[in-house]
Amino acid sequence: MPRQNARILQMLLARHGGIFILHDDFEKLPLYFRLGCVPIMTGMPPFAYWEKPGEVGRIPPNRTDAGVYLSAEVLGAPRAIFVKDERGLYTADPKKDRGARFIPRVHVDELAAMNLDDLIVERVLLDYLRHARPR
Repeated sequence: MPRQNARILQMLLARHGGIFILHDDFEKLPLYFRLGCVPIMTGMPPFAYWEKPGEVGRIPPNRTDAGVYLSAEVLGAPRAIFVKDERGLYTADPKKDRGARFIPRVHVDELAAMNLDDLIVERVLLDYLRHARPR
């Protein structure tokens, strides 16, 4: 599914320089940026480059949201864009709960304190954001 989504996004952005790349091409990203391309890869973390080991087993616990954040962090990107099927952050999944309220802006510590049952991004991002250094 992540590869299909990346390919769809690449097709939509092709006229703007969108190109689909594999994780093996990660080290070529500076070149692609210099050429004016918009490199698009799956959000799965490039495990060969980095990933914190899971507490249990050998399979890394994090998925596409962690991969997008970690990739942006390594590249020094000023922001990461998460393409989701919702308008943004809600108090619950709006597809399942009509009473879900939209959260237009929140600090990571406030969001963690809410302890929401459903979060539009992987919970590990809250820890990553707490340790991020603003530019």
